[in-house]
Amino acid sequence: MEKIRDILHDLRKRRRTIWRWIAVVLMVMGGVRPRRVGVILPPQQYVQTSNPKVGVHTRLTDEVEEWKIQTSLALVREMGAPWIVEYFPWAYIEPARGRYDWKHSDMVIRHARNQGLTVIARLGMTPAWARPDPQKQETTDTYLDAEHYADFAAFVSTFVARYQAEIQHVIIWNEPNLSFEWGFRPVDPAAYTDLLRVVYPAAHVANPDVVVLGGALAPTLEPQGSSAGLNDLLYLQAMYAAGAASYFDALAAHAYGLGFAPETPPDPEVINFRRVELLREIMDVNGDAAKPIYVTEAGWNDHPRWTWAVKPGQRIQYTLDAYTWAAERWPWCPVVAMWMFRTPALLRNYQDYYAYVTPEFQPRMIYLAVQAYTGNAGDNTTP
Repeated sequence: MEKIRDILHDLRKRRRTIWRWIAVVLMVMGGVRPRRVGVILPPQQYVQTSNPKVGVHTRLTDEVEEWKIQTSLALVREMGAPWIVEYFPWAYIEPARGRYDWKHSDMVIRHARNQGLTVIARLGMTPAWARPDPQKQETTDTYLDAEHYADFAAFVSTFVARYQAEIQHVIIWNEPNLSFEWGFRPVDPAAYTDLLRVVYPAAHVANPDVVVLGGALAPTLEPQGSSAGLNDLLYLQAMYAAGAASYFDALAAHAYGLGFAPETPPDPEVINFRRVELLREIMDVNGDAAKPIYVTEAGWNDHPRWTWAVKPGQRIQYTLDAYTWAAERWPWCPVVAMWMFRTPALLRNYQDYYAYVTPEFQPRMIYLAVQAYTGNAGDNTTP
């Protein structure tokens, strides 16, 4: 009996020892978990490039970690692109009327400035508080009614004032000639012109030197009355008819090449890179030739199975030729910003094949080709 008691006592001691060791191991494991790495700004950087019109759409909206934002923008600089287009959603920054969250936008702008990049800020996305009551009307975050134009103008004014030293270009909304981007409603160039009419003076009060970009028009052949949208050429002319000329400083336009080489001549019945020249003609006719056109989205896709994709080698050549075309033949175009530099994760569709680098920051061949084109091959100074 005594022997049994000794055995039980010994087992209890061992059990206590085992639990002590487990506690120690857990404490040690807790102590060595990876800590959030602090991001240090390097000395002020500057972009070296052979073509100052090279740009990309960075799409950092959904990137959370600061080191990834820094790495993305450093890679843009190392590629030799002085310009970026970045989306700053109204709904993210002002989730409740008058309550602002600037943390993410401050972070992006801080690192863009540190890398020597010029930012074109795309502003849009309606917060829930500025949309109709969902019990009465279901709407999407691209829906903005006239009742809330002043609210959006107040946001734009606040944004422009806050970043007066860093941002000189703002795009007002995105692709308003597509129903999807206009709240799944029939598109309305006169209503969009009314939006510009409210936003434009508010932006210029906040910063008299800001360049307000109207349009960001999507290239489309949709006819009058289509439920999907309206031909960008018809839409721009309708904007002028509604009096838009006084309410934007430059036009933003999208110039996707689809399956066509960049030198393919423009044709009203075709979507190609040089379709932008047809928009330019409309501006000329309306006495607006002094205004530039900023190409804020463009590019070719090399998905192996998408109908409008091209081969990877063609994509590279077309992209370089497009940058050169703008540099040599479009004095009225300050930038061609290709869609898109990187996404935080794979989208697992054809959009992945617009990217210049992978989510893991591995350069695709298009990145290396543009880097060589701008005279930056071999630059590997990313933090």
